[in-house]
Amino acid sequence: MHERTDDAPALPQVDRPDDRRARQTADDHVQFLLLVSAVGAEFWSAIPLGFGVKLCAHDANSLAAFDKPAGVLSHPNSRADEPRSLLTCRYDEAAESWIWTDEAGVERRVWLLNRLDGATSGVILVAAEAALARAIKEQFARKQIRKVYHALVFGKPSERVQLWRDLLAVQKKGGQVRTSVSAGHIPAVTQFSFVRHQQGAFSTSLIKLEPHTGRSHQLRVQCAKRHLPIVGDQTYGDFGLNRAFAKATGEKRLFLHSLETSFSYEFAGATHHFKAHAPLPAEFEQRY
Repeated sequence: MHERTDDAPALPQVDRPDDRRARQTADDHVQFLLLVSAVGAEFWSAIPLGFGVKLCAHDANSLAAFDKPAGVLSHPNSRADEPRSLLTCRYDEAAESWIWTDEAGVERRVWLLNRLDGATSGVILVAAEAALARAIKEQFARKQIRKVYHALVFGKPSERVQLWRDLLAVQKKGGQVRTSVSAGHIPAVTQFSFVRHQQGAFSTSLIKLEPHTGRSHQLRVQCAKRHLPIVGDQTYGDFGLNRAFAKATGEKRLFLHSLETSFSYEFAGATHHFKAHAPLPAEFEQRY
């Protein structure tokens, strides 16, 4: 056996693939830690939120949920819409992200992960890191996210629990989306549960809806089909009752609220659990 002396030339170091992967993983982990250390409650409280928008949950991976009021847009469709959107800054439609410059002159981005109709209130998700945004959007695509809505509807359901299955038709004309249950072929599935009936000047019921599919206007159309139109629905609702209700109460909003969103996701080599809850607005609790 030969023993190397101090004067002997050193053997060349072989950069094995496993070593390279280990260093890359370590580098990625360092970059990830640097990112999340900068994205905490202070970051989320300093972003340009729209009117009435509130932070309701965030985690260490740059994922956050906001409580969006009714009437606030999920994202602007033009520069003129920015003041009444979730964030009041420039929106990159191709990347589905907002862009602004913070007080230190650093350009910031936040990615939109899901949408709510402007008239719908409640939980909406965003991320401050592109890789995380892609991971969460894949969860949505695989239907691995639990969403719970509450709606105030005219009438009283005949069943307390039911699985709604429909075939919808979706049409887009002039920038407007219209969904119907006539001659449709797009599956729409929602778990329905009765919460309570409220008899005042108007017969209304609070119901819970858990969509298993995410079609345009799905919940509004499925409620209307079952003669349970959502209060304030100006597209699929009962227009006469809406007018009478608004005149008597002063309430003109769509009574549909995204109450809760929860899921597990894989990111940075670990499994994480996320849950966001947006309290039911006070107007849903009143007897009309």
